[in-house]
Amino acid sequence: MGVLDGLQPENVFQYFEELCRIPHGSGNVKQISDHLKKFAEERALFCEQDALGNVVIIREASPEREQEEPYILQAHMDMVAVTAQGSQVDMKKEPLKLRVEGDKIYAEETSLGGDDGIGVAYCLALLDAKDLSLPRLEVILTVDEETGMEGATEIDLSMLRGKRMINLDQEEEGIFITSCAGGIKVDVTIPMEQDTESAGKFVEIKITGLLGGHSGIEIDKGRGNANCLLGQVLRTVGERCRVRLVGMNGGMADNAIPREASAILAVEAADLPVVETVVKEQEEKIREQMTVEEKQVQVVCRQLAEGENSAVMTEESTKKAIACLLELPGGVVAMSKDVEGLVETSLNLGILALEEEGLHLQYAVRSSVDQEKESLCRQMSDIAGKSGAAVSVKNPYPGWAYRKDSPLREKMVQIYEDMYGKPPVLQAIHAGLECGILAGKIPGLDCVSIGPDLFDVHTAQESMSIASVKRVWEYLLAVLT
Repeated sequence: MGVLDGLQPENVFQYFEELCRIPHGSGNVKQISDHLKKFAEERALFCEQDALGNVVIIREASPEREQEEPYILQAHMDMVAVTAQGSQVDMKKEPLKLRVEGDKIYAEETSLGGDDGIGVAYCLALLDAKDLSLPRLEVILTVDEETGMEGATEIDLSMLRGKRMINLDQEEEGIFITSCAGGIKVDVTIPMEQDTESAGKFVEIKITGLLGGHSGIEIDKGRGNANCLLGQVLRTVGERCRVRLVGMNGGMADNAIPREASAILAVEAADLPVVETVVKEQEEKIREQMTVEEKQVQVVCRQLAEGENSAVMTEESTKKAIACLLELPGGVVAMSKDVEGLVETSLNLGILALEEEGLHLQYAVRSSVDQEKESLCRQMSDIAGKSGAAVSVKNPYPGWAYRKDSPLREKMVQIYEDMYGKPPVLQAIHAGLECGILAGKIPGLDCVSIGPDLFDVHTAQESMSIASVKRVWEYLLAVLT
């Protein structure tokens, strides 16, 4: 018996729970891709699966609707796999532990993957709906959207006939997305030298208790970035005593604002009290600068057993790496001059890790203005270059421009007004969607993005409204039938 049994719409929640039983974090999508292919084959539907794992499924039109233009439905099968602090869940191997509380569905100790598992579930429910009269449905299910939209970039859509697409990767009911920012990944690797001197004492400094969140949606909400805050703490400690970096890790995805980060330092035994004092002072200062929602942040220090870590970096390369980390920009860079309240350009230091090659920093850069995105990447390269760092710019994806003439949008707005007595909100967003990439593959594509209410996506607190899922399903049926 499933956790979601009895919830309506039953078929949508049935497929969502099936997906949640299959690990499907970005980069770990073969099993879910094969599951989707098997779904299509069992129903004798056209299906094409490419080498990356992208899947295209086509349901031919009901006999009475064969003359109608097809609809393209689109969602992505991967999720941002994030665990709660202290959780031992292995999201590469274990299913999600779904729970229902009132109107909310969530996953115990992990992110839920409503982004975009519910979009995929809507598609499967429509493909399997035997009692519905529908036009031809062309369903695009992509891989690794969350890590740079590689699936959408590489997918072949030459078999499609449709020119109107409903993207199902939106997180607020009643808000129709009509354009979005483009983005790019920037990786910075700062070289470091290993010290030959004795290690001294080892201490770990750790930042926890932050909210985190989606780097496209929550980037302007004042949420703390654990990686950047850790850099501030380490710099201050280094100003008071001699420190050498031994280890450093933070964040789980470049497009998720990191909730926690830690560093291991080698220090002189006599400086241990100094480090503890500075850490306490920094905790208070960080709390002062945080929003009310972020006041639970903690900065803690603990001494480690000698020999627990042995590769110690030099004091000079430690200072150089921390200085470079802090000199690189972060967060909101510019707000839109045309749309009030819309972030135009931003970047998020989502992952940092001390590796053999040096200190690795991984950023998600977003902008609705291509020139500004390119300018920010050049600025980052210039700053990193002063520290001798290597910079890699990869996985660019275009923004999705607003289309003034959109028959699909007009139809969907009218149906929404008829159902709810008010118009939907039409909105541009700073987060990235695959619509811009797919529009480059389908000339003349007319597209709108919709979805149910999701909360705290890309965090272990993620949840989804049951009632909203039902309303969006009923609205989607009204559009298609």
